[in-house]
Amino acid sequence: MPRRLFVTTALPYANGAFHIGHIMEYIQADIWVRFQRMQVDADGLPREVHFVGADDAHGAPIMLKAEAEGVTPEQLIKRIFDERPKYLKGFHIEFDNWHSTHSAENTELSQDIFRRLNQAGLIDRKPVEQFFDPVKGMFLADRYIKGECPNCGAKDQYGDACENCSSVYSPTELKNPYSTLSGAKPVRKTSEHYFFRLSDPKCKQFLRDWINTDQRLQSQVANKAKEWLEGEDDKALSDWDISRDPPYFGIRVPDIAEEKYLYVWLDAPIGYLASLKNYCGKKGLDFDAFVKPGSGIEMIHFIGKDIIYFHTLFWPAMLEYSGYKTPDHIHVHGFIGVSGEKMSKSRGTGIDPLRYLELGMNPEWLRYYLAAKLNAAVEDIDFNPEDFVARVNSDLVGKYINIASRAAGFLSKRFAGEIVLPQSRHEAGAEKFGIDSAALLASFRDQATTIAGCFETREFGKALREVMALADQANQYIDDMKPWDLAKDPASSAKLHAVCSVSLNLFRILTIYLKPVMPKLAREVESFLNVPSLAWSDAATLLNKHKINPYQHLLTRVDAKQLDALFGIESVPPVNTPQRHLEQRQHATKEPSVSDSSISIDDFNKLDLRVAKIVQAEQVEGADKLLKLTLELGSDAAGVAQTRTVFAGIKSAYAPDKLTGQLVVLVANLAPRKMKFGLSEGMVLAASGEGPGIFLISPDSGALPGMRVK
Repeated sequence: MPRRLFVTTALPYANGAFHIGHIMEYIQADIWVRFQRMQVDADGLPREVHFVGADDAHGAPIMLKAEAEGVTPEQLIKRIFDERPKYLKGFHIEFDNWHSTHSAENTELSQDIFRRLNQAGLIDRKPVEQFFDPVKGMFLADRYIKGECPNCGAKDQYGDACENCSSVYSPTELKNPYSTLSGAKPVRKTSEHYFFRLSDPKCKQFLRDWINTDQRLQSQVANKAKEWLEGEDDKALSDWDISRDPPYFGIRVPDIAEEKYLYVWLDAPIGYLASLKNYCGKKGLDFDAFVKPGSGIEMIHFIGKDIIYFHTLFWPAMLEYSGYKTPDHIHVHGFIGVSGEKMSKSRGTGIDPLRYLELGMNPEWLRYYLAAKLNAAVEDIDFNPEDFVARVNSDLVGKYINIASRAAGFLSKRFAGEIVLPQSRHEAGAEKFGIDSAALLASFRDQATTIAGCFETREFGKALREVMALADQANQYIDDMKPWDLAKDPASSAKLHAVCSVSLNLFRILTIYLKPVMPKLAREVESFLNVPSLAWSDAATLLNKHKINPYQHLLTRVDAKQLDALFGIESVPPVNTPQRHLEQRQHATKEPSVSDSSISIDDFNKLDLRVAKIVQAEQVEGADKLLKLTLELGSDAAGVAQTRTVFAGIKSAYAPDKLTGQLVVLVANLAPRKMKFGLSEGMVLAASGEGPGIFLISPDSGALPGMRVK
């Protein structure tokens, strides 16, 4: 049987727009789901994947926000619900179904689970002393009470858990409590509440077994869950209060006359099942077959580290004792910050996903950047503007897209767009360089298993490092084959055809490996290559005697002005490159005065220093000191390789044949100088002293043509 998967993300609260943390989680899950959908299992059948989400639409915050806006809770959550598609579609996040916990399905399932837990003898009713706001005239939900943590003493902690020490407690345990709604000191009142008996020995034993199941949880998550489960005395796992008093926006406790509501954290995760049930109804699928124990369908959740407690203790116990299957895997991720700081709009470190889209920034830039940062650990990640520019422009444009832009034009202009692979090493001209094009293609194809393993285990950053290492090899192959030189020699036509055909096959394989991350770009590449939708197994095949379509621009570079606008930075003096520090952009107008012997950062920024690669070095006839250097500086916005010619006075120190392939530093914005030998389009940097010798300045290993030196 093919693998069958039911995948969810945490439910966003329906009182506000998506923030960048939501988008990061959805992108992570979407990449994993897309990878799974590209797989064909051993029986030759594709994997069955169902990806659903929903709004968490109940609770006191919804009720209170609606009241403040002068609308009903239903009107509020509908407005938020209607805004979701522009975010999801904008970032190419494709849920099969998006639903709401304020739905008939969720009401039915939540009340059914409550009844089943009651029948299992795990529901108790007992009086609870609660905090009551005398000004608002209502019992206070946990999140509307603050005070000092009873465990560590941290101030301004909410009424259910401490963000400082992770302790979990009841609101009445807080020291010096106050209402966040009115600021009033709450008073204590007693009412009858329903409890789920998590402290029951059979519940605790089940949770021990469930947590200890191999690979169900990441090790650090499992350890934290065990710590909560096995706590002693006042830290022991206690019974869970699952009802609330009116006024409350939620689902009624069933089968009782008095007005009581199910606590939002009981019905919220049931929203996973409600969305699935709604989806099954639309598709004519058997919902019960998905959720019964032993169904063989994997239930997989992607969540943030802030809701581990509910998903590793409450949720599996609820499902187990109400007769539903329990989660097979819970994948937990960390938070996202900006330039080493927590998200904060007031500090200019917040990323508004909708603003990102409105500025015309490519959503796949962000998908790639986040994927390059994500791994299987519960680690926070950082959005660094300069790193974002460098990764997108260097990896995606300078490496990946560069392969197609360097080969496709020759195929279209010289060979009617037909890919024809070489039949021998000699035909590809590789023997001159010790390169076997067939072996190179095989090495790319052989990486399919390794990269698939990285995607499967959510090691996305490692997967992309593997892909970009292959892209480096492909570009090196093109550098060595020099198709631009082959094109000048009619006798090398067959060799040129073979080199470009090999290059586009390498590009196609890389596209397969990048497709889960960049689905829209992959579709455009499929159209360009004139191939159907690429599956992972297609990496094992090659295009030969196949006609492609004319090459068109596939991906632009990041424009730094867009990042300025994204972070709300005011206009600053122009700088020649997008690869500059965010801090420099923020403070460019605030440089202190300097002495006559110093320069300001503005003066330095006038120099556009770039890493360049010497692709050819030649003697200059009639020149005693000069060598003619042809330099490569990466690709322009259209993906076309950029070269410069520079005449450098280094003949006494360097033989031309020793310079090919060396990286140097170029002053790229120096005005061109007309010499009797030709036009010099810049200057390479070298060092010299009182003693003999001229020494070219070379970047460290890992630098790439086009990178800014700063």
